[in-house]
Amino acid sequence: MTTSGLVGARIVCIIIGYVFGMIQTAVFYGRLKGVDIRKVGSGNAGTTNTLRVLGPKAGAVVLLGDMLKCMVAIFITYLMFGRSNPEYIILFMAYTAAGTVLGHDFPFFLKFKGGKGIACTAGYTIYLSIQFNILFLIMGLISFFLPFNLFHIVSICSLFYYSALLVTTIIYGQMGLFYAPQGALIEVYIIVALLTLLAFYQHRGNIKKLINGQERKTYIFKKNKVD
Repeated sequence: MTTSGLVGARIVCIIIGYVFGMIQTAVFYGRLKGVDIRKVGSGNAGTTNTLRVLGPKAGAVVLLGDMLKCMVAIFITYLMFGRSNPEYIILFMAYTAAGTVLGHDFPFFLKFKGGKGIACTAGYTIYLSIQFNILFLIMGLISFFLPFNLFHIVSICSLFYYSALLVTTIIYGQMGLFYAPQGALIEVYIIVALLTLLAFYQHRGNIKKLINGQERKTYIFKKNKVD
């Protein structure tokens, strides 16, 4: 693929990701239940707030929907660019995932007020496991659910998971297991690092509450506080 072709592919991946990211599963599901998820609980249009407000089933639906939209977007860009340029598959995946997270976090039709992108990134992690190695799924499960079982605080789990994803991506890439040029790998590392910084920024309110000892705990099968 030519340099100009790669630039165009990057842009298309971001756009496709953003369009799919704007599919706000929590908002749409909430409306089906007569609830504006952005006006109850934490006001966040994501899995955790949906779980707290509408229960485990609703949380599972939103989690699945937000993961799938990222996976579908990546699959589309894979069909468009990845099959014919296998050495750049990981690069196209990273740009598509980034677009999906941006669309989820900042949907323009909702005045740029969406979720925090963790479930979307989980979809990216699952796709990494399918495309490259089950290690990514194992990493995701351990890095999220181990601290969850210890603390039951989703913000801690999310930030720990994102940090683990960044470290795993760099290690896996430097071992040559993405089969990509070094320049593309560095670009992927930068994208994942920026997404990690975005996750920390999106959780800035949670971090402040953690420091003050005010962050709420979340349970899957126990009643959660909504306020």
